[in-house]
Amino acid sequence: MTETTWLYENFDKAGSSIGFRVTGKLDEVQSPFQHIEIYESTDWGNVMLIDGAMMLTTRDNFLYHEMMSHPALFTHADPKRVVIIGGGDCGTLREVLRHPGVVKATQCDIDEQVTRMAEKYFPELCESNHDPRAELLFDDGIAYMANCEPGSVDIVIVDSTDPVGPAEGLFNAAFFASCHRALKADGILVQQSESPLVLLDLIKEMRVEMGKAGFASFQTLPFPQPCYPTGWWSCTMAKKAANASFDFRDADARGKGFPTAYYSADIHAGAQHLPPFVAAALTS
Repeated sequence: MTETTWLYENFDKAGSSIGFRVTGKLDEVQSPFQHIEIYESTDWGNVMLIDGAMMLTTRDNFLYHEMMSHPALFTHADPKRVVIIGGGDCGTLREVLRHPGVVKATQCDIDEQVTRMAEKYFPELCESNHDPRAELLFDDGIAYMANCEPGSVDIVIVDSTDPVGPAEGLFNAAFFASCHRALKADGILVQQSESPLVLLDLIKEMRVEMGKAGFASFQTLPFPQPCYPTGWWSCTMAKKAANASFDFRDADARGKGFPTAYYSADIHAGAQHLPPFVAAALTS
C-alpha cells in the first residue's frame, strides 16, 4: 500500500459497511486461530482487524472497554475477583484494574497473538498487564470457566468477538452454565451483546440461553461504538436472582478516583433507560 486508500468491512446482515482512510498496513499474522491485521489510519490511529472484522481503533476503543467493565463493577456491591474471557487487547483488563477494590483479575484469551499485537500497536491498553493483581492466560476460555471453582468469582466479563469461529461457543447455555456455577450468589455476568439496532434477535437469543443456564435477571446497556457495525453496540449483564436490582453505587461512580473518557454515573443511569423499540423487543 503506497498511498492513502480506504479500508472497508462489509456487514451483510445490515446491508451496510464501515470504512477508515488508511495509509498502510503495519503488520499481519495468521495465528493458529485467526487472521490479525493492523493498519495505520489518517484519523483514527491504529486499526485492528480479526478475520476481516474491525476490532478496535486507537480513537474509539475507550467506549467499549469502559462500558464492558465499569457498569458491572459499580453495580456489584464489592467486586474483588474478576474473570475476563477473551479481551486479548487488554483494554477491559486495564479498566477493571482501575478499581482499587479488585484483588485479582484473570484474563483468559485463546489467542496470544492478539495480546502481542496490542502490546506493540496499542500499548496504552496494556498498561496494567504487569499489575500484580493481573493474571494473563492464553488458553481456552470455555475450558477455563468449566474448571473454575464454584462460587469463586464476583464478575465474569465475556469480551469476545462475534459469535463465529473461536468465539462461537461463548454464546450458548453450556458456557453460561459454567459462568453461573463459578459466580457467587450475587455475582454478575457481562457479555458483549452486539448491535441493538440490527441484532436484537441475537440479544434475545442470548438472554434465552442465559436463562437456560439459571440466570433470571438481565439488563442490556447500549452505547456508541463507531468502528462496529451500525455504530451502536451493547453489553448485557445477568444476575442469578429473579427480579434482581441493577441499581448501581451512584456515589462511588460519581466519586471514582480514576479518569474515564465516556463512562460516568449519569451515562450509566441514562443507559439503563432503553429506547422504546429495544425495550419492547426484549420484553416481548
